[in-house]
Amino acid sequence: MEAASTRLQRALAALEEAVERRHELERGRGVLSDQVHTLGIDRARLADALDREAARAQRLESVNREVAGRLDEAIATVRTVLAGDAG
Repeated sequence: MEAASTRLQRALAALEEAVERRHELERGRGVLSDQVHTLGIDRARLADALDREAARAQRLESVNREVAGRLDEAIATVRTVLAGDAG
């Protein structure tokens, strides 16, 4: 009877440990789920920021081309004026 009681106590202890491990796994899954959710939010925020910056870069590139064209026109005008004075 004592041996059976000892085996039962060991079995109960093993069961309690298994239940505790299961609870820890569940808590870990909850933490991971929260982290995945947070990462998803961060990813969406970063994607939005990237889209805004890409649009800004395109606008800056367009303005840069326009300014370069105006500078080329101004340089051509100055050269024409200087060539007229030299002649």
